[in-house]
Amino acid sequence: MKIRFIFFIVFTFWQFAFSQQGFQLDTNKKKIQIPFQLINNLIFIPINVNGVELNFLLDTGVEETILLSLDDKEGLNLNNVEKIKLRGLGNEESVEGLKSKNNILSSNGFTDRHHDLYIVLDQSFNFSTHIGIPVNGIIGYSFFKNNLIEIDYDRKKIIIYNENDKILKKINKKYVQIPISIERNKPYTQALVTIAEKEISAKLLLDLGNSDALWLFQDTNAAFQIPEKSFDDFLGKGFSGDVLGKRTRISKFKIDKFEFQNPIIAMPDSNSIKSVTMVKNRAGSIGGEIFKRFSIIFNYKNNQLFLRKSNHFDAPFQYNMSGIELQNEGMQWVQETVPLQTVAINDNTFDENGNKINSNFKYKFSLKPVYTIANIRKDSPAELCGLKKGDILIKINNSPGYKYSLQGINEILKSEEGKWMDFEIERNGRILKFKFQLKSIL
Repeated sequence: MKIRFIFFIVFTFWQFAFSQQGFQLDTNKKKIQIPFQLINNLIFIPINVNGVELNFLLDTGVEETILLSLDDKEGLNLNNVEKIKLRGLGNEESVEGLKSKNNILSSNGFTDRHHDLYIVLDQSFNFSTHIGIPVNGIIGYSFFKNNLIEIDYDRKKIIIYNENDKILKKINKKYVQIPISIERNKPYTQALVTIAEKEISAKLLLDLGNSDALWLFQDTNAAFQIPEKSFDDFLGKGFSGDVLGKRTRISKFKIDKFEFQNPIIAMPDSNSIKSVTMVKNRAGSIGGEIFKRFSIIFNYKNNQLFLRKSNHFDAPFQYNMSGIELQNEGMQWVQETVPLQTVAINDNTFDENGNKINSNFKYKFSLKPVYTIANIRKDSPAELCGLKKGDILIKINNSPGYKYSLQGINEILKSEEGKWMDFEIERNGRILKFKFQLKSIL
């Protein structure tokens, strides 16, 4: 997947939310580092909430901090809880939630002691199954508002600085500075998109929670015409339901002096974004497929974004050519053989048929993931060969599915046009085999 499950989430409340004090560096530290996991262009960091460590998506596209998937976190205590309604991307209605005030959040010496949390009660709203790791929450504005935040995609580290003139001087020598605006506690900038040889200036949200390169909103500009080569796709999930739209390529995308040819973008349909309160003149979003090509520094206080090319700057723009969106349905016990680290001896053990038994291994049982097809794109290679939503993956290209991470499978499915894929699946208790070729229509 590209990733098919996009964490582009913007929401409003039926109650007014007061701004928070935000995170601060502990004591007099000049900087701290937080390692992160990068999965499908999305950043996940550990944060301690009231003494319990949770896993958060880092997302500049959200204002408040959200908790979800807490069914296995019995030791977590939340303060000052009240009921609220949550709304956002998608074509359905609002969902019930809770608001909790004055919680302590901390990550490696970066702490907020008066943090408000918003809790999603609907357990079906679960990112973990589509990512392959536990995801307990989403954090945004409060993480960025007070400090210089560097995101080093090559080293997979976040570096948080106490702002001072010496650090800014060094940054200005190494990075390209781009002006941004902070509106409704989210960062925006101007960039250029070229569609059908027409260059258009567009105001775009800088959205770390969107794994695509770009989203453009069709209704915001008459020049945003969908190119002939495009297809309908599931773009993600918001608080108000599924986000649907078109996936296509545009001729060019340019931010300051950095230029990208033929990026793959998404255009959500108008129904999917009807619950989003837009800032004036917003035309779309820049996402993780662009951000991973840089080392990035956000400076919210001074309305600055700093960019420097990363090792991935020239990586090709790819997408999932199979049409399959897989999810982690749970875990299973799998029997594996493990070599024994022993000194060779004369072992003449035989079975009942007189065959010598190799005793240089033992069996062990391990918990491994179970993957199922969560969505399948209409007229995609996978659908045309007969695969269906709900099929359980047994093998992919003759290797057990559980040997791969979810991201590993997604990388295979966008790797090479013309590549043959062999899927062995379970459907209604039967084992079935399917074969198809990855095919690009963009």
